[in-house]
Order: sequence, then C-alpha cells, then structure tokens
Amino acid sequence: MHCFNCGAKIEDFGQWFAQGQKCSCGCQRAEVDYYSDYSELAELCSPEAKPKGMFHYFDFLPVNHRENVVSLNEATVPIERWEFLEKYAFDNYGVDCKVYVCRSDLSGGTGTFKDPAGALGASLMKEFGVKEYCIASTGNTATAFSKYLSLAGIKCSVFVPNDVSPDTAKTVKEMGQALIVSEGNYAQAKKDAAEYSKANGCLISPGNIDAVRVESKRTLVFEYLRQIGRMPDVYMQAVAGGTAPIALDRGVRELSKPEVAEKLAKAGLNEGKPITLPKMILAQQDLCDPMVQAWEWANAEGFPEGWEKHYPVLDDPKTKIAILSNGVPAMYAIVGPLIRQSGGAFVRVKEDSIVGLAKWVNDNVNVIPGPASMVCIAGFLKALEEGLIKNGEIVSLNTGEGSARNTAFRDAVLNA
Repeated sequence: MHCFNCGAKIEDFGQWFAQGQKCSCGCQRAEVDYYSDYSELAELCSPEAKPKGMFHYFDFLPVNHRENVVSLNEATVPIERWEFLEKYAFDNYGVDCKVYVCRSDLSGGTGTFKDPAGALGASLMKEFGVKEYCIASTGNTATAFSKYLSLAGIKCSVFVPNDVSPDTAKTVKEMGQALIVSEGNYAQAKKDAAEYSKANGCLISPGNIDAVRVESKRTLVFEYLRQIGRMPDVYMQAVAGGTAPIALDRGVRELSKPEVAEKLAKAGLNEGKPITLPKMILAQQDLCDPMVQAWEWANAEGFPEGWEKHYPVLDDPKTKIAILSNGVPAMYAIVGPLIRQSGGAFVRVKEDSIVGLAKWVNDNVNVIPGPASMVCIAGFLKALEEGLIKNGEIVSLNTGEGSARNTAFRDAVLNA
C-alpha cells in the first residue's frame, strides 16, 4: 500500500489499521499495490467466467489468506440491458444509445452496492484481529457493514440520523449490532460516531475515501469488462458522498498502466482499446442537492481557482430519501474535479417524480427499484433532456438498492 498524498509505503491493512487509518503526513487516503500477473485478470474477466462473488478477483483484492474471506456472493451482479430506456431516448430525443443497469439490488449480501465494501472490510478486519468498528451512515452502508461484520464476529456500532429508514434500523438490530440514533441529521451522526471512536479506542470508517470501500468498489471495472466486454462511455448514479466515482477512477488508473493495458489489449478486453474514464454524470434530488448547486455555481463562474471547495451546506435537508440525505458534501472537493475531468456533469431531478417513474419502470421490466436507484434512473432522463447523452454511447446506470430496503416506497409505487 502507499499513501495517496506523499507516497509513503504502508506494509498492509494491519499497519493501516494500527496507525488509525492515516499516514504520518495526516492523509487518510491510501491505495493498494498489487503484484499479480494481470494476464490472469484477463482470464477472470472472460465472458465464460462464472464468478460467485467479488472474491472471484481474490488476487486483485488486499486479503492475504482465503480462509479470512467473508462473503455472501456479493458484487458480481447482473448488468442488464434495459431496452425500454433506449426506446425512450430515441423516441423522445433521437438519441441512439445502449443502456445497461447494474442490478445491485440482486447482490448476494444486503442487496445494495455497499455490499462489496462490507465484505472486504469484514474480511480484512477478521484477518488483522479487529474486534470493534463504528460507522456513521444514512442507511445502506450501515446495513452492509452490520451484516458482514456480524458474520465475522466483529462488534459494529452504527450511528444513524434521526430520519433513518425503519427498514434500515430493523436490519441493523436483527444483525445483533448496536444502533445509535442521533438526535440530529447525518452530520450529527458523524460527530457522535467520531466521539464514540475516540472514547472507546475503536476503528471508525474514514468515510468515502476509505481504502476498503475504494478497493472493493473498483471491481465494477472488472465486471464491465466481463459482462459488457468494454467500459461504458457514460457512468451514472445517484450521489450523496461519492465513493463509487472515486473507485471507478482508481480502477481505470490501475488498468490503464502501460504494462497492464498491454496484457488486457492482447486478451481483447475493452475491444483492445485503452481503458479510459467514462463520462460521469451524477444525480441528486431537488430536496438535497448541494453538489448540483456547487456545480452550477462553478460552471457559471467558469471554474475559477478553488472552485471545488466552494459548496453550500444544507443544515436540514427536507428529502424523504434518507440514504441520500447528506447536506454536507465534503467529498465534492474530490468528486467534482473527477466529474469535470471525465467531461461529465451533475444533474438535478424532482423528488416528487420518482414514485411515478418507478411505476413506469415496473410496468416495463417488472422491477421496483429503491428511491435512491430511482434518482439515478430519473437522472438518465434529465441527462437526455440536457443533451448530455450522445448517439452511439453505451450508458451504465449504477443503481444502489431495491425497494425491499424501503417497503413504504414500494407500497407507494404499487398503489400509484
């Protein structure tokens, strides 16, 4: 491993955990160095491969011994082509594109795209003898880490905002983990978690730059190569923090190294072309959209120096989508420049439209996505409206969760 800021060498996650998940320079961001033969990755990404989960890519994950793996066959979810969205794009905007949906609701763990981080985190903590962990979450991360850490026999104290979904609270408690409901919003839950970590000397999640989360979620790049045969031209998701875009960039940088790219090209992966960062378009709902507001300001001002540090703070977001209720977009300083580098954008969708849109989705593919997933799908429609999707592009929608994680939303869709 090495520090993202100063490049200092870190032996492994054991050392990383022991030094409080930060480098001596103070940086909390690190990346893993892999010494595997990347020609093996080409074999693992073959369309003939039949993975049973993320640890199909074991040699490209930082767990040292297979006996420490904690897995529920997560992360290698179906990437489905949804042709009705393609028809909508062509009929309404004359855009001829292909649309693939990452069905994270079918993940083997908790049915969210947080499962890879939960699985890798539990495996690493088991390997290095971590006894307790604490985390602040708006929902999905809480659920994933609660489940996987319970399987590893590790105590997890979960701090959530006062508007936490009842379904999330129920799941955490069923896993036998401690649920602490803050008296305030997500920002308060994070403060409470930090105080608990300090008082009890236990590891705490470093948030969206967490090396555990980033190293696990970058495997989506491998799955694009295996299931689609190439990287998409456009990547979309709903955003509250932004780990997935950071992880996508991490995976692309890793596989675009000359010595790696040559092996992948020889194997015909990505159609033999260099692997590059897709255009990233991130969506937020209008009742909690600080990153969109920040992007609109930066765009209007011509992206002046320091633009990525200029963002609003929403003290009390009124959104009903609890897992996207992050009014303090600290990760914008990292995510914003990545979006600009990719040629992408942030888009705003109307929260009150997503129930009706979810019914439309269900009518077409017999699937009811969760509310955050619907923000992503609504974002695709908004991106079409704003001319951000072009003819011939392959678009990936990384949906986050299914409606089983929010029964009230599911019932609203069924009764719409």
